[in-house]
Order: sequence, then C-alpha cells, then structure tokens
Amino acid sequence: MKHVLAAGALVATILALPAARAEMSVEAARDSVAPFYKALNAEFAKDSPDLIRQATASEWVSCRGNDVCNSRDEVIAGVGARLKSVPDLTWQIKEVLVSGNQVTVRGEATGTPSGEFFGAAHTGKSFKVMSIDVHTIEGGKMVRSYHIEDWMGAVRQLSAN
Repeated sequence: MKHVLAAGALVATILALPAARAEMSVEAARDSVAPFYKALNAEFAKDSPDLIRQATASEWVSCRGNDVCNSRDEVIAGVGARLKSVPDLTWQIKEVLVSGNQVTVRGEATGTPSGEFFGAAHTGKSFKVMSIDVHTIEGGKMVRSYHIEDWMGAVRQLSAN
C-alpha cells in the first residue's frame, strides 16, 4: 500500500509541473524572424525600422560578444547606418533550427561598401560573410538575440590583392 501511495504522489507531482514548452515548427520560427532579416536588406531600407519592430518585442535586446547588448532602438539606428554604408547589402536566411522557443539562424550577408569599412579602404570589392544568430521567441516575437558575424572575414575579402 505504501508503494501505491508513493506512486500516486509521484504522478500528482508530475502532473503539477508546468507543461513543457511546445516545440515551435521551423515554419513558425521562420515566420517570426523573417521580417527582421528582411530589414537587413538594402532593398527594404526605408521599411527597416518597422520590420524590426514587427519582429521584436519592445523589450528585445540584441547581444554580441561578452553579453554587450543593444536595445531595439539602438539596433534600428545601427542597421540604418550599415545599410547606408553598404547600399546593396543583402542578407539571406540559409538555415533555421528550432529547439523549444530558441531559433538558430545561419545567414549569409553580401555587399559592396560605398566607402571605408571596418578600417578597410574603399576598393569597390564585395564581401560574403556568414552569420549565426540565436533568438528567443515568445508570443511570436523575438525577445532576446545573440549574434555573431564574420566582419573580419569581410575586411580580409575587401583588402585582398
């Protein structure tokens, strides 16, 4: 009888635990992040701030190395500056992976800077770099992102003889 009571208590405890987060589909994940990546493309520069707001919660932060994070407004300003410095910037989603409410995006950026770029003199050359982003999605919106881009790879391409 003791074991039956213990098993009953275990079942009650398990049932009382919060339900595990349902796995988001790759399609739903792509739909959530797509406006953000569209905003990174020069073709949509005039719509970029609205596209970023569409994809992100108001409290969203975007973090790079060592947990240096920027607010949504800071990211909007930075993206605007990048789109001016690379007037043909194109950013493509190459792969989307989902784990719970975490969405990892492997992307690719290409472009030709209109002037000096991260210290590389203007040569008229183009670059192609990879990016990896990990987004936390809540309610269909990005609430936190970690990102890394190979900007030094871009500089090497722009500086190559």
